[in-house]
Amino acid sequence: MGLVLARIDQRLIHGIVVTQWAGATKAKRLMVVDDEVCKDEVQKAAMRMSKPAGTGMSIIDVETAVTNFNQGKYDSHNVFMIVREPETLIRLAEGGVKIPKINIGIIFDGEGKETVKKMVSVDQKEIDDLKKLEAMGIPVTFHFVPGDQEESLATYIK
Repeated sequence: MGLVLARIDQRLIHGIVVTQWAGATKAKRLMVVDDEVCKDEVQKAAMRMSKPAGTGMSIIDVETAVTNFNQGKYDSHNVFMIVREPETLIRLAEGGVKIPKINIGIIFDGEGKETVKKMVSVDQKEIDDLKKLEAMGIPVTFHFVPGDQEESLATYIK
């Protein structure tokens, strides 16, 4: 138990996460790790309203997540983690959080970004961060919804 999957999804908690991924991961806790969102009470309240019944939710910063995981707070939970940026996962892994797998869901398009797959646009820093995560021994895959076939990072990012 503990962390079962980390997902990069810039929409954070939304329909696909709640209706498909929470069930597919058998999550007992949805966890958003984001240093800014954790300070936004309106956004946090909206996300909490959408969580499935019987599922816990944490919306915390990186430092709190590292502390809580390292103290074993989530050892008896199935935790499905959602972050906005690959860099957040690097900070967590470097802090000692054991990440079994990373799923790339939605990364928005923007200035200086290249679309590599439907719903995924990355800049050079994000590419470097994703490669670093793989180099740390963490599998990184593209997997929009549980019913889709999982695709390796190298399928779209060389």
